[in-house]
Amino acid sequence: MNKKEELLPILAGLLVAVIFGFSFTFTKGALELLDPFHLLGLRFLFASSLLWILRLFNVIKINFSGRRMKPLFFLTLFQPILYFICEVTGVDMTSASESGMMISLIPVVAAILGVIFLNEKPSKKQWFFIFLSVAGVIFITIMRESEVEGNYVGMLVLLGAVFSAGAFNILSRKSSLYFNAIEITFFMMMVGLVVFNGIAITDHIVRGEITHYFTPLLNLNALVAVTYLGILSSVVAFFMLNFMLSKIEATKSAVFGNLVTVVSIIAGILVLGEPFYWFHIVGAILILLGVWGTNYYGIKPGNRKPSVEQKEISKSFD
Repeated sequence: MNKKEELLPILAGLLVAVIFGFSFTFTKGALELLDPFHLLGLRFLFASSLLWILRLFNVIKINFSGRRMKPLFFLTLFQPILYFICEVTGVDMTSASESGMMISLIPVVAAILGVIFLNEKPSKKQWFFIFLSVAGVIFITIMRESEVEGNYVGMLVLLGAVFSAGAFNILSRKSSLYFNAIEITFFMMMVGLVVFNGIAITDHIVRGEITHYFTPLLNLNALVAVTYLGILSSVVAFFMLNFMLSKIEATKSAVFGNLVTVVSIIAGILVLGEPFYWFHIVGAILILLGVWGTNYYGIKPGNRKPSVEQKEISKSFD
């Protein structure tokens, strides 16, 4: 790849971190008016609606006819289905500190899965910077809320989210051999639309509140939050994420997730007026150094050879 081609995936990763980082402030406000699965249902409804509009006006082209769909079904099982179910449930059962510590393990899990399934073997320096970035996230979360009592069941649920995200990173790279980033994102949003609205609508029917399903959107704050989460966090961010995963190794791309912590702190200060402490600065420096080092000492494409496991996985998708 030339310099421009190398830079685009990095910029995509930074954009993903910014969008996801600010999404926490919108989610926090929306959950005061909506149940978690109701919020997810409306979020994917907005995302799917936008993609269908773009498709109808030929802005994007989607054609799954005669294509190998098995990779996408594997991918959507982990993201959005398992990841969002585990994340929503786990965060509800644990403190912010515990949630942040567990989610920060995604780069490590993705790197390990990359070694097993993609033969992407990080160097010692790369491993060092991966753990440095994770250490920054853990340091921030421990210093911020270390007094909160743990919930080990919730931690196990969050571990499910971590492995789901790691598996998604691997499967997205595999799916990129058959589909482009738009097609992957479109399929993910459609699955999320069906699954999460199915859960939310069933819950409203059971409670006898189905006629009020869209009532929360009459609130401007809820409407803005769902629009941000549905369009930017779901469509734009996942498109950028899938594009990034199709261009660079899972080991390098996953570590961008830790930048979300830095952005979320900044968003909290600017939007919610949250305090800023010295340990935020220390943690942010560790995270940024980790992201830089992981990319600077990244694996050269020419040094990668397909493993036996990788060949077997390719066969399983065919």
